[in-house]
Amino acid sequence: MSALSAFQFLPERASDIGRSVDFIFYALIVVCGLVAAGICLAILFFCFRYRRGSPAAREHHHGTSWKLEVGWTSVTFLAFLGIFIWGGVVYFHMSKPPSDAVEIHVIGKQWMWKTQHPNGRREINELHLLLGQPVKLIMTSQDVIHSYFIPVFRTKQDVLPGRYTVQWFTPTKPGTYHLFCAEYCGTDHSRMIGSVQVLEPANYARWLAEQQPAESMVAAGARLFTARGCSGCHTPNAAIRAPLLNGIYNKPVALATGAVVIADEQYIHDSILLPQKDITAGYAPVMPTFQGVLSEEEVMQLVAYIKSLTDEKGAAR
Repeated sequence: MSALSAFQFLPERASDIGRSVDFIFYALIVVCGLVAAGICLAILFFCFRYRRGSPAAREHHHGTSWKLEVGWTSVTFLAFLGIFIWGGVVYFHMSKPPSDAVEIHVIGKQWMWKTQHPNGRREINELHLLLGQPVKLIMTSQDVIHSYFIPVFRTKQDVLPGRYTVQWFTPTKPGTYHLFCAEYCGTDHSRMIGSVQVLEPANYARWLAEQQPAESMVAAGARLFTARGCSGCHTPNAAIRAPLLNGIYNKPVALATGAVVIADEQYIHDSILLPQKDITAGYAPVMPTFQGVLSEEEVMQLVAYIKSLTDEKGAAR
């Protein structure tokens, strides 16, 4: 191994977004380096020019140059505005997962990462991914604030109790990579680590075949939907009048307050645990809360099931 290859300024890149993040980082280093170098050179120049005993003139000059003022102010403003816009474009790209991304659910708890794939496969402190497949992580915390950090993917997202956060990426390089919690979360925070394994299609299929058959997220949610009595209210022939859930995902919902919200994952989550928070227009606030009754994992399964329900035309929302 050469000395050049042994030294690595940044961790290797293994995601499609990594190059954009690195370029912004390098641009900031160059800009800050040029500014710092200019200041240092000016200091050295004045130290030499006006050292004790030098013949430099020291009379006070009161002249000003508005061209100089406007020039250096405009150049620095445009430079930093350009970096801001560049960073904003990358940020908004990172915040909008593609429609074909595979959804994987992650729960952080002291001190481990619990992961569940759509087909029901569960992992602890590990994450197996298919090379080249966009992945959307839907994350929440069971206790305190955590942060899901994969350095080689250049992605890091806080994981919050009672709230869903999302990060997405497309793995571009097979290998085994580090996974960290990047937010201090208690005594064993430093041990809340894991690994991400990016596998080529053949190896990924082999890994799936090696796992024991498991109940899918949707199937588990359907079972809970019936077992917890949800089907007694949220079905067309229910005895109690409640909003129908077929095809509700990502559709606008009118509230009793007159506001309109989108029924995303967070709305469905809050409707289960905090049913009095957003009352649907035309319905009485009679739904009981399931806070303290359902675990975050069970709520995720219910959300996955409700997202899978079809509308009147049979189209999955």
